[in-house]
Amino acid sequence: MAVDDEVQEARSMVERFLEVSMIPDPDSAARFLAPDAEIYFTGKTRMFHPREMAAYNACRYKWVKKKFGTLDIARAEDHIVAYGTGTLYGEWPDGTPFEGNRYVDRFEIRNGKITRIDVLNDSAERLLKRQAGEPEI
Repeated sequence: MAVDDEVQEARSMVERFLEVSMIPDPDSAARFLAPDAEIYFTGKTRMFHPREMAAYNACRYKWVKKKFGTLDIARAEDHIVAYGTGTLYGEWPDGTPFEGNRYVDRFEIRNGKITRIDVLNDSAERLLKRQAGEPEI
């Protein structure tokens, strides 16, 4: 496979992973992961399967979706790295709506499978500000 083909395949795979993760359809999302994949959410919360991601989000939000922004792909020495950015929107557990919550998802891809995901977003900061009576944004 040519380098450009491998990078394009990684882009398509990450896009499909993100789409099915937002349904959520964790079992379909798992097809894109290597068997030993690691997933880290903000705060170094470690997971191994998209079912854990869905359960984690179910505790943190009444519901949440992503408004996809950019997806940047780069070749590293022995793998491909993808950075997806955008914003989250949904409802906090108490039903209060939110939008514009920034996120960055970082993916490592080796041999056609996602081997690591790092998920970072503004949720904790926004909730801390909300508890302090400050504007979230």
